[in-house]
Amino acid sequence: MKIFRTGGRAPWPPLLLTGAALQQWQRDSWLARWIGLLGPWQRHSVLLAYGDALGAGAIALTFALAPFVSTDLIGVLMLAAAGLWFLLTVADGRSWRSAIGVGTDDATETGAGKISAGFTPIHLLLLLYWGLNTIAMALSPVPKAAAAGWSKLTLYLLFFALMARVLRVPRWRSALIAVYLHVALVVSCYGLRQWFFGATALATWVDAESPLAKTTRVYSYLGNPNLLSSYLIPAVMLSLAALFAWRRPVAKLLAAVMLGVNGICLILTFSRGGWIGMLAGLTIAAIALVDWWSVKFSPFWRRWALPILLGGGTAFLAIAITLVEPLRLRVGSIFALRGDSSNNFRLNVWLSVLEMIRDHPWLGIGPGNSAFNRIYPLYQRPRFTALSAYSVLLEVAVESGLVGLTAFLWLLMVIAHQGLSAMRRLRATHHPHGYWAIAAIASVGGLLGQGFVDTVWYRPQVNMLWWFSVAIVASFYQGPPAPDRTPQPET
Repeated sequence: MKIFRTGGRAPWPPLLLTGAALQQWQRDSWLARWIGLLGPWQRHSVLLAYGDALGAGAIALTFALAPFVSTDLIGVLMLAAAGLWFLLTVADGRSWRSAIGVGTDDATETGAGKISAGFTPIHLLLLLYWGLNTIAMALSPVPKAAAAGWSKLTLYLLFFALMARVLRVPRWRSALIAVYLHVALVVSCYGLRQWFFGATALATWVDAESPLAKTTRVYSYLGNPNLLSSYLIPAVMLSLAALFAWRRPVAKLLAAVMLGVNGICLILTFSRGGWIGMLAGLTIAAIALVDWWSVKFSPFWRRWALPILLGGGTAFLAIAITLVEPLRLRVGSIFALRGDSSNNFRLNVWLSVLEMIRDHPWLGIGPGNSAFNRIYPLYQRPRFTALSAYSVLLEVAVESGLVGLTAFLWLLMVIAHQGLSAMRRLRATHHPHGYWAIAAIASVGGLLGQGFVDTVWYRPQVNMLWWFSVAIVASFYQGPPAPDRTPQPET
């Protein structure tokens, strides 16, 4: 059973930015001219000889501290990482030049051929998205407030650029994933401690009239159960992948512990959006894993493995909802519509946001929550104040308009295509890093699943994990083969 297409020509190659068009754009772009300008200095610098190691250290430090420190300090760490990326890129343009077919090729071997370390289709779409948000900021009705949001978006994208550069090296990819998983394990363990010993609710997280009003919702070091659930979605996906990617028995046992602890802690957040995200991510991971293993299946299992897996999972979920009262009540509240106070709040906010989009349809009001907080009070229903749109797609649309939303959806399509292409390529050699590609795709899908009904992923602790997942996908990019410049014999 072929779940994903494994051969042939990709549909809509211009939209997916496949082929040589990306290389041609890079050759002709003035943006690429400053890449490598400080190359002579780099060749004589002792420090920059370890540039990727410094980048990995900066990313690891940010991951290690993010759940435990203030957002201001996270911003400082990300700013330092962005500065390091700029320095490395200006000083060392070899990987970018190799991506456009100029100079030496320093692409990285991963067991599935050479993978370019340079500019990828994902980078190009992010540049487009950033440019649209820059225009939206300039034309915003509150440009000063929008400038604050634009600066945060720029910082996140530069942090992504550093991660995409560093993660192309397999050992750094594995090391940074391990760092995040170990930090997430500490966060989850403290969340489980809150469940057993109790934790004071820092806000009204459950409808006061609900039977679950006094139920403990764990939030660990992050201070909010919805934020914690979003933080743990990539941890669940990556720990599942680690079960297969890590080879040693002790490492596999650790991965199993991580998967169980992270999954249980996420469930105990009682975040409905987090549950939706975890279910979406696990479904994507299950489909991808079955496709990965299907080449070794007998004809029977090739046909029935996925239906049995999804059917068994659905039956288990239905039994759990039926037998576990807190789970049944919380899931039931999703369908209560305005009968649940949280649902009613979101519905009112969404209606107000739709009116904002109607009045600013093309380029929105400008990026960031500061701009949103300046404009939203003009549209809000009485007693329904909000700090965001409580939906990622609506947030993108209200900040950068329908044009920005189109670019964002285009980006998601390219991410999915690049991730599946990497998975197919790595499957050909059964390279274990293919499991990281699967986990990254599942993490993107899971965070989007929660993002449909919440916007906690704009918090830096989660936003950097979103870009981490995207960077994992981008790090596997392999451009089209360079054209053969061998002189042809005259005929």
